[in-house]
Amino acid sequence: MSFSFTPIGVGDAFSAHWYSSCLLLEHEERRLLVDCPHPIRKMLREATARRPAPLDLDSIDAVVLTHLHADHCSGLESMAFFSKFALNRRLRLLAHPLVCERLWEGSLAAGMERLTDGSGRSNEMRFGDYFELIELSFDTAVGEGPFEIECRATEHHIPTTALRVTTPGGSLGYSADTAFDAELIDWLAECDRFIHETNLGTHTAYESLAVLPPDVRERMRLIHFTDDFDQEASAIESLRQGRRYAVEAGL
Repeated sequence: MSFSFTPIGVGDAFSAHWYSSCLLLEHEERRLLVDCPHPIRKMLREATARRPAPLDLDSIDAVVLTHLHADHCSGLESMAFFSKFALNRRLRLLAHPLVCERLWEGSLAAGMERLTDGSGRSNEMRFGDYFELIELSFDTAVGEGPFEIECRATEHHIPTTALRVTTPGGSLGYSADTAFDAELIDWLAECDRFIHETNLGTHTAYESLAVLPPDVRERMRLIHFTDDFDQEASAIESLRQGRRYAVEAGL
């Protein structure tokens, strides 16, 4: 399959059964992660364990970040350290400026701004020592290898972006975290397949999605659900952690 995605996590921040929501996108030999919760290396290995060679972080070309809640970005520190010390490269990170505005000072600096060599000497580190940032735009698509990435703001507690990712093989939409937004669903539904969250509180209630037109629900898959969400009774298919899904034009 030329374009595919694998949910390496499907749960919410409080799940006792699933890893936090995270997607592996693949087009031939190029790979993106959408969001990066902890423990990202273990998540990736387990999700691809049935392949001839399970994937590791060295196979990931970049991370696309939707927002700064810990269940979506807590793996960035360990992945960036791994990239620097094990892979000798910076981690490519794609995010809208509003999303990453406080990423360093508000999230990562406390654990990453100083490195010591064990002799009492230390080096002051900056965001750019670990990350290569590519800014996403609300106005134009941004290319990353074969992936063309568009983003749109969602209704959430903090700056958050939904995504549309297009390759020569097809297009995939992802709501990220959001309250119900009919215009956002219309935007996502322009893709061959799209993924939408469902949860409690300031998220999207399943009941709002279940009454959408059948042709929309047929191309939609659910993610970020609670542990007690009745997947078997759902009128919309839930994603299965570790299963690989094809994305093809006209599906």
